[in-house]
Amino acid sequence: MPGERRPSFLFPTHLERQMTIPYACTTPLPDGGVHTRPGELVGRGAEWARITAVLAAARSGRGRAVLVTGEPGVGKTRFAAEAVGAAEAAGMVTARGRAGTVGPAVPYRPLVEALLALVRAEPPAQHRLGRYGPVLARLLDDARGTGVSALSPLVVAEAVLRLTSVVGRGRGCLLVLDDLHEADAGTLSVVEYLLGNVGPLPAVLLLTTGSAPGPAAELAARAREDGTAAVLDLAPLGRTDVRLLLSSELGVAPEQVSPALVRRAATGGAGIPFVVRALAHDPAPVPTALVEHVRLRAERLGPSGVELLGMAAVFGGRFPAPVLRHATGRTDAGLCALLRAAVAASLVVPDGPGTDWYAFRFPLAADALRSALGPVEQPALARRAAAALAELHPGLPGVWCGHAAELHERAGDTGEAVRLYGEAADRATAEGATERALTLLRRAHDLLDAATAPELHATVLERLLDAVARSGRLDRLPAGAGPETLGSPCLPGPRRAGLHARLAEIHALAGRPAEALRQLDLARWLLGERPDDGAGAAPDDRAGGVPDHRAGADPDHRAAVAPDDRAGTVVDDPAAAVVDLAAACVEPSRLAPERLRTAEDCARRAVGRGGGPEVVGRALLVLGGLDERGAPGHFARARALADAHRLPGLRVAAEAGIARLAVERDGRAGPAEQARQAALRMGLLPTAHEAGFALALERVRRGAFGAARELIQEGGAEAARLGLGRADALWRLADAVRWAHLGRRAEMLDALERLAAPVDAAPGVRPMAYGLARAFCSLLEEDHEAAEREWAQALAYDAENPATGDFGRHGVVLLLGVLAGRMGRHHHERVAAASAAGTRWNRPFVGLAHAVLLGREGRAAEASAAAAVAFDAAGPYPLARHLSQRLVARSAYEDGWGAPVAWLREAEEYVHGAGLPAVAGACRALLRGMGASVRQRRTGTEQVPPGLRRCGITVREFEVARLLAERFGNRDIAGRLHISPRTVEKHVASLLQKTGHPNRAAFASAARDLVAGSAS
Repeated sequence: MPGERRPSFLFPTHLERQMTIPYACTTPLPDGGVHTRPGELVGRGAEWARITAVLAAARSGRGRAVLVTGEPGVGKTRFAAEAVGAAEAAGMVTARGRAGTVGPAVPYRPLVEALLALVRAEPPAQHRLGRYGPVLARLLDDARGTGVSALSPLVVAEAVLRLTSVVGRGRGCLLVLDDLHEADAGTLSVVEYLLGNVGPLPAVLLLTTGSAPGPAAELAARAREDGTAAVLDLAPLGRTDVRLLLSSELGVAPEQVSPALVRRAATGGAGIPFVVRALAHDPAPVPTALVEHVRLRAERLGPSGVELLGMAAVFGGRFPAPVLRHATGRTDAGLCALLRAAVAASLVVPDGPGTDWYAFRFPLAADALRSALGPVEQPALARRAAAALAELHPGLPGVWCGHAAELHERAGDTGEAVRLYGEAADRATAEGATERALTLLRRAHDLLDAATAPELHATVLERLLDAVARSGRLDRLPAGAGPETLGSPCLPGPRRAGLHARLAEIHALAGRPAEALRQLDLARWLLGERPDDGAGAAPDDRAGGVPDHRAGADPDHRAAVAPDDRAGTVVDDPAAAVVDLAAACVEPSRLAPERLRTAEDCARRAVGRGGGPEVVGRALLVLGGLDERGAPGHFARARALADAHRLPGLRVAAEAGIARLAVERDGRAGPAEQARQAALRMGLLPTAHEAGFALALERVRRGAFGAARELIQEGGAEAARLGLGRADALWRLADAVRWAHLGRRAEMLDALERLAAPVDAAPGVRPMAYGLARAFCSLLEEDHEAAEREWAQALAYDAENPATGDFGRHGVVLLLGVLAGRMGRHHHERVAAASAAGTRWNRPFVGLAHAVLLGREGRAAEASAAAAVAFDAAGPYPLARHLSQRLVARSAYEDGWGAPVAWLREAEEYVHGAGLPAVAGACRALLRGMGASVRQRRTGTEQVPPGLRRCGITVREFEVARLLAERFGNRDIAGRLHISPRTVEKHVASLLQKTGHPNRAAFASAARDLVAGSAS
């Protein structure tokens, strides 16, 4: 109340200084953090600065009117209350009146309330009011307001001005009129007069009004146009300010506020301060205060408006106007009138221009309206809306199926809701909307309970597990979602086997190979099979079976698959096809030498068992990763199958497989990045991670270490967040390989230590960690003995459990073996015949091994030609090219083929710049052994152009070359460089010999542009 002294946290000291700082203030915590105090304004810094400036001006005798506008709940009244507190703290006279009150309408109600507060706090002398004293007395004495209606608004306005001038003299006066949008016409007339005449007085007129169309909004618009008032539009808070407000209300530091609460308040509450405060103090799904607030606003629209908004709320956060019109039986004009009123009340907003869709102003408003409905009313409204939707859109095409499912869920029709959610999920999957399909299936699963028929429960769970496996969204898997939770002995064994098989795939994605194999063995046991290793379920876990839910969709789909003799004779068995597919995905995790062959056989059986186009397509994708030679055909057939049956997810996965082949075989990274982005857009995270891993390795090999680091960090963070253990292991491996190729052993070992825990989460990581990381790093450290040991360890791991990716066996290991004399022509031919030897990365090593063998056979010309082809193939990979030059130079020199000196100089130049001193030193040592000049590594080396550095030009020789290019004589050069003419003559001779020019004139002509460019 105006007579009270409000506590002021804004102005503890130095009043004028504090009045100019933006809201909100913060309090230091003992740990160095800060938090706002309860009740503070947040996110209103600019608006508060305007208010403090206006209040300060009023105390100096310059008045001003301020209009504060905004939607309900945005904090207009709170803002005005804080302004009153600030004015009182500054010693100003304050008064406040409110138009929106309960009871009969009273003329000039907010003015009377405010003036009564003024005269009650400090009654002015009658003579100081002059002839306006009786006017005020008449206005204030008539409590009913029956006698004041005859008063002229202009006279009342002048009386108000006179009173504020008297009471505010020397200290200023703040007059606040709240909820002006509910004021009577007389009050608005007085306010309009005050706006234009408060300027010369020591008073501030602070008005708050809603943003809905009406006389008050028109008055605010005119005031904004003619400048008679400062108009402050309060907007909802952003996420940062929402966190600060929650921190203030809860009395904790901002970083201690739950991210989920911040997200709910910023999204579900649209950042409206009233909603944010309600969520802070009421943990209920819909705070009671919010339910009451929304209910009262809806009731102002009348019974028809309440019915309309209730119907809209059961539809969800968005709703289509035609369906509501049909369900309520209203005319177009009647519906439009109600919707306009709801928009004016800031309850709903048009959802895009030119559409028939509307949305609630904030999603929690729909929740609040549903909470206000009774247990009978909500199902009834939902059934009416569902019936109207079905009549308007027969067959529920497009998105209508999902909306109908939601309405049936709210109506309590669980069976129909589950059916429609499943149908909507199928449509979303066919459109490539993986995330939406997963959301719909999760909602269907959440409707199930102990009373649900086991067959329905199994169907929903099958589809949900499939969606989780496709998307990699393990966080969307319900707690305890497994066949063990069905609890019914009536469910057939093959049906349960399919559920266990799907769980096996998911555990494999999560990097839990032991649990994946347990689920797989249990699935096989339920089909009557016996795993060779004796693992699996107990006999009493077995039961009967029914086909997979996707079976029978297309009996002719196998026409797209070429026959394969290795698949053997199989019988159509959709349930077994699902288990075989899971086995193909999981068997590579089993610690057995034949695991890849077993997985490949399982994939081939899955192709032939008639498990539906998606099962066949996925089996072909697995085959593409296991059968190197047949991979292009398998991926192409999977893509054709996807096109024939409109399976966009399968097509993207097939394109990703083809793109990975393009990276490995041709070094083309573009298709892999396109496939990765397509998989991300569709929500196929395992596919995206597989493409990303191949792309990261390619970037490392190309020397694009920065781009590789960004990709690895992004992919690794997402895989870890979602619990995708298999992908996480691959990203950690890629990081170790990146450090290895940089020659950074300490960082590589740190990365390998982080890989230690999930090393078995992805098949083949152990040999790849030794071959691609440890051994390669040792090679760059010129520790060839360590590299040999580490590649031997990689080969040992591969023999125990074969890797799905190459780790150097078909490339650099072959070259090192040939150079060491351990491998001859026969071994080379056998390795070169493998498809892995034909990858773009391996081709240079294989080709150079062939050149070394040719050189030893005395076929120098053929060896030189083979080396040229190999170095050309290494073009995209500078490190591989220059490392190979260093490795084969001695053999080429001893056997008399190629250009070993030029190779070593080129290699030394590159590895020196790459920060690989051991390799650079080895190159220089080999050059000395060949009697070739070795460039000195002095300060200023970087000034020598690369072309001259490759010729072995030293820093001093380059200084001579620059002057020589400018046609200086030996004596002039000696004088400029402070050396003897004899030394200059030696340097000139060395320059001519290294560059191959016949005389100094020819060198000067050829080098002029090069040297001049370096000088600039």
